[in-house]
Amino acid sequence: MTDFETKLSEIADKVTVVLDRLIAPADGPEAQLMRAMRYASLATGKRLRPFYVLTFGSLFDAPEKSLMRTAAALECVHTYSLIHDDLPCMDDDDLRRGQPTVHKKFDEATAVLAGDALLTLAFEILASPETHPDAHVRCKLIEKLAKASGAQGMVGGQMIDMLSGAVRQDLNSITRMQRLKTGALISYAGEAACILGGASDAERHAIQGFTHDLGLAYQIADDLLDVEGDPEVVGKQTQKDEEAGKANFVSVLGVEDARQRVRFLATQSKEHLAMFRNRATLLLQSVDFVLERQN
Repeated sequence: MTDFETKLSEIADKVTVVLDRLIAPADGPEAQLMRAMRYASLATGKRLRPFYVLTFGSLFDAPEKSLMRTAAALECVHTYSLIHDDLPCMDDDDLRRGQPTVHKKFDEATAVLAGDALLTLAFEILASPETHPDAHVRCKLIEKLAKASGAQGMVGGQMIDMLSGAVRQDLNSITRMQRLKTGALISYAGEAACILGGASDAERHAIQGFTHDLGLAYQIADDLLDVEGDPEVVGKQTQKDEEAGKANFVSVLGVEDARQRVRFLATQSKEHLAMFRNRATLLLQSVDFVLERQN
């Protein structure tokens, strides 16, 4: 196991412990809602976005508790988006992370409410003084996450994706869609770390460049997995975009050009981190992980 894989696993475990505490089991009428929230959020996952919050934050010696709670909030938003994306009215998926999706395990209404509750929990976590004693810092974290996850970010990208089967998509429109749908939350991971760590303008710019290029590389790699991946390994249904008549990077570029594009973005993303030198080793290794991942 590489240093990166070890650290990724370590951070994933820590975030799971935090989420386990924040989403405690409940008795009474809301018990099923809490079970569904825990089922989705505590499931085995890469926790890549929390990894970036913690790893970028370490560059600036940001407080670990603040980073961990922010990472947990971000993972709540990401998990909510997966629950809703899997619904029959969206992507209609039966599997997520190798297990039945929330609406299959429970029911559609519970899945909708579990997603809603995880989204609001994210902002509750960020608003707490436990996340940071400075209210201005907390407000900035909340503002940036709201934008990254809303109509100008992830949700806006999902809306464009839902409409993509009905309109002709070119490379520019697909790139814009994925910058919003996938890239916005990855960018927030870097932005939040900069806020908590008091990064300089030059450092913020470098991290913004890295997360921008990495987010696109991640999505192209995901599109390649959708075309070429084994559902048993990927942990979810593949070839969904083709079946739905949706354009993606692979359908527009072709497999080989898509591979070249992801390699170019990976190289470019690494170059953004040059100013951090050997302190960015884990971040550089994370780019290779994105290129080589099988799920």
